[in-house]
Amino acid sequence: MTNVVGCIDGSAAATGVCDYSAWAALQLDAPLVLLHVLNLNRYPVAPDVTGNIGLGSREHLLEELAELDAQRAKVALKEGHVMLEAAETRAREDGVVNINLRQRHGDLSETLDDMEDEIRLVVLGLHGEDTSDKPQHIGSQLETVIRTLHRPILLTPTEFKAPGSAMLAFDGSATTRKGVEMLAKSPLFKGLPVHVVMIDADTSDNREKLKWAEHQLAENGHQVHIALRAGEVEPTLHTYQAEHGIDIMVMGAYGHSRIRQFLVGSTTTSMLQASKSPMLILR
Repeated sequence: MTNVVGCIDGSAAATGVCDYSAWAALQLDAPLVLLHVLNLNRYPVAPDVTGNIGLGSREHLLEELAELDAQRAKVALKEGHVMLEAAETRAREDGVVNINLRQRHGDLSETLDDMEDEIRLVVLGLHGEDTSDKPQHIGSQLETVIRTLHRPILLTPTEFKAPGSAMLAFDGSATTRKGVEMLAKSPLFKGLPVHVVMIDADTSDNREKLKWAEHQLAENGHQVHIALRAGEVEPTLHTYQAEHGIDIMVMGAYGHSRIRQFLVGSTTTSMLQASKSPMLILR
């Protein structure tokens, strides 16, 4: 569990992924792996031409189609190499020294799952190749990766802005308490002010939970702001973020509480669609 892995594709988000990956690698003092995965459905490794669709001219057509698929796959591989080399150049300009390039043929979530033991943080664009011209849509593989991978995932917009503050969506559960402990100890947000925001009733119990989070973060050198607000989770969190000019939101993925539950299914899509800043998903 050592590498920052930046997932590079042909979307407009690739430059943001590269820059945020470089920032994270420097903050964590970790090697950077730049990864490009060719979608197996778009570029099959070896097209299956064994099916019987007839003889004669049809058989010849099948061979031509197979050859065309193979040519497309080769072009896609070369294009991927070019993208990775450009990303490497950009990351080195950002100050990263230890960089490895990897190209895989298959499914992104399965590839990351196979690499999980060597991953410390994954960086993905909010908008992938299939959605880069539709900014209201998230990347088509994003939810699958979030559900599959058990590592922190940093989701990035197109343009990079060095984070100067962070906000943790907190509900006092074991999962979000673990998130507080991770943030407190991680060098990723070292020296940054952290806002801990709970969307729930204003009770003494909830305020005690917030005080615990404040103490954990303050002990590790963070300037901490706590807030307890009522309302619907998604719009209330975004409103607080906008009011305080917070650069990055941190959330736990899945579970049973109000905060974690809204990251399932259609609400996941809604939250990510509404986000215009990076979001760190903790697992």
